[in-house]
Amino acid sequence: MICILKHSSSISEEGEMATDELSSKLNRRLQIEEGEHEPVALDEAHENGAHEKTATVSADSELGAKLQRRGELNEGVGEHQQPSMKVFNPYTEFKEFSRKQIKDMEKMFKQYDSEKDNFIDLMELKLMMEKLGAPQTHLGLKNMIKEVDEDLDGKLSFREFLLIFRKAAAGELAEDSGLHVLARLSEIDVSTEGVKGAKSFFEAKVQAINESNRFEAEIRQEQEEKKREAEERKTRQAAFKELKSAFK
Repeated sequence: MICILKHSSSISEEGEMATDELSSKLNRRLQIEEGEHEPVALDEAHENGAHEKTATVSADSELGAKLQRRGELNEGVGEHQQPSMKVFNPYTEFKEFSRKQIKDMEKMFKQYDSEKDNFIDLMELKLMMEKLGAPQTHLGLKNMIKEVDEDLDGKLSFREFLLIFRKAAAGELAEDSGLHVLARLSEIDVSTEGVKGAKSFFEAKVQAINESNRFEAEIRQEQEEKKREAEERKTRQAAFKELKSAFK
């Protein structure tokens, strides 16, 4: 009888503990819903660990992709990406040349830029040298590009093409080099020196003023030529209309 009473008392105590625990949980949930307490993030450490693991995997993948890309470029499989180029004004950067000289260089550049991508590659340079009557070997062509290839993309931009004539005018090209031959056979006279050839500061200032005046005079001359061409075109059109009306 006593054992039965003890057993019943134990069951009653366990029931009360379960009831108290359930009541505590329900009270806690009500407090969270009412905004009195913030929920405890039990899995926070686990989530942080998972996030760090994901970041590590991402960094490893990025590094692996870069190493693979570099290996492809070294093996000649991948294509070299063109670096960004700043827009430049040839008339302000290459002040040692007149506007006519630069326009002649631009005309020559566009003539041999057969792909019209604003670059002269190895094959286009090969054709240029053949047309000029001075064919070069494959290695010779590569050395020509290398001498002025500032961005190391293996081809010539218009700015790098102008560097050829700057070096030629400054006497920086060997006479037996391909670039010297190109500049000499291009029929573009670059023998005149700019401000860099001045012997004194005063002489340099005078030359700078003359350079500015010459630049403005060339612009006016171009404008006058365009105006004259427009007037001649207008005169021809009027004569054509008059001739056309005579046959009606």
